[in-house]
Amino acid sequence: MSEHPVIHWVEGDEAHTARWRSEGGVTPPKRVQIADDRMTADAAYRLASEGTALLWRGDFQNARQLLQALARRTDRRPRKPAASPTEAFHFHRQAQSQRARTLGMLLLPCDENYNIPLRRAPDVRQACLEAYGPAESASILSLREVLGLVGAHEWRKKGVEVPALDDRIHPHYGVFAPVRGEYVELVAKAPLPSQSLAFDIGTGSGVLAAVLARRGVKHIVATDQEQRALICARENIERLGLTGQVEVLEANLFPAGCAPLIVCNPPWVPARANSPLEHAVYDPDSRMLRGFLAGLAAHLEPGGEGWLVLSDLAEHLGLRSRAELLALIDAAALKVLGKLDVKPHHPRASDETDPLHAARAAEVTSLWRLAAR
Repeated sequence: MSEHPVIHWVEGDEAHTARWRSEGGVTPPKRVQIADDRMTADAAYRLASEGTALLWRGDFQNARQLLQALARRTDRRPRKPAASPTEAFHFHRQAQSQRARTLGMLLLPCDENYNIPLRRAPDVRQACLEAYGPAESASILSLREVLGLVGAHEWRKKGVEVPALDDRIHPHYGVFAPVRGEYVELVAKAPLPSQSLAFDIGTGSGVLAAVLARRGVKHIVATDQEQRALICARENIERLGLTGQVEVLEANLFPAGCAPLIVCNPPWVPARANSPLEHAVYDPDSRMLRGFLAGLAAHLEPGGEGWLVLSDLAEHLGLRSRAELLALIDAAALKVLGKLDVKPHHPRASDETDPLHAARAAEVTSLWRLAAR
């Protein structure tokens, strides 16, 4: 028990402890109150807002309805007026973080086999196994996290349709799903400098490596340093019948050697991730972007190209300027051969209620064709 975070509570005048699970790295709540179907949404919201967690002992479906009621109350909080896109972004992130804390206060028990011992509780054993591995002991986790596990399990089971592959990619829990197809389309359409060898840096689900293989690249080395991504990419490559072309390796950015084509789709927003699951979107101080650009020239074969797939959302939010990006490219002894652009076509780009709507509406995703100077 000491190897893992532990949550403490009192129930029936007896002290209890259990393993605490939180993929976001949230510390166990210090105040825990037992709650059931008699708990009103207003009372639950007041307690959760004050930092008191509610360990649910009632009906599971009633707990889901209570969570929805908590979300409605949280979303009614007035937004802070922002003086700039950057301030709007930071206010939005603060609101998201506060929302997650409040909704994360509704807790569920889970036994040593990932069964939830509540009325009308669904079978979440497979979803938990995919995310956590073997249970080993009983635990407590938030209902919000359970629903996230179930959603990820459904994504993994059904897969995401990728038109460029005419097939599906099956993302694992904690691995970025290729739901924004425009960046995949760019890699599917850009002129190939060679079909002999390519590196896919930070492969994630393996989608870009698979696209390159379907385009006829004979050998692709796909790298990542996250175990979930490595397992996910290998399973996708095997399912697509591409193991003869794609090799998935654990590496921090580049594998050994050089290639005539090196592709990287780093996280697009230079900001701190609030949880491990956000690392596919947020790249503090553009660390991965900087690392890719700094090492690219040394790993390109003569006449080779590096493809940097990057959204300019950070520019519209005032988090990174175009001049800063071009300076990084220049400092890495690289030159720009050309650029392919595409407008995003995901629903949030047209959602005028989104606090970041102006930035999302102006966003362009680009494939930068780079070469050593």
